Amino acid sequence: MRAVVTRVSEASVTVDGEVVGAIGTGLLALVGAGRDDDADRARTLARKVHELRVFPTEGGARSVADLGLPVLVVSQFTLYADTRKGRRPSWADAAPGEVAEPLVDEVVAELRRRGTDVATGVFGARMRVASVNEGPMTLQLEV
Repeated sequence: MRAVVTRVSEASVTVDGEVVGAIGTGLLALVGAGRDDDADRARTLARKVHELRVFPTEGGARSVADLGLPVLVVSQFTLYADTRKGRRPSWADAAPGEVAEPLVDEVVAELRRRGTDVATGVFGARMRVASVNEGPMTLQLEV
């Protein structure tokens, strides 16, 4: 599983002109599933997002777990694009939708089990993602 995680002051997802998920200060996590991923990897990725210490405080860096901040999770199969050859990306390493959707759902479920307020996009939909990055602080996670 892969995620691109950005510290934000606000972020939202719009589908067909309607905001379907929005947060204030927290993390925007674009999450992709690969062909070999499973529920254990999804839960591990969720734990990493939950415990990632990227919010500076006087006492040192803190996580969404420490500060009770929300996460906006958006499915993003394009994180598995292979662009090494030619001009057209290959999606061969991305999990097919019927495999990826439950894995992204498991990331969301695990974050919620850990007490995180989670907003989401709509799997497979054409989404408009808006965010105000803070820092900027953007990291790539892989498990």
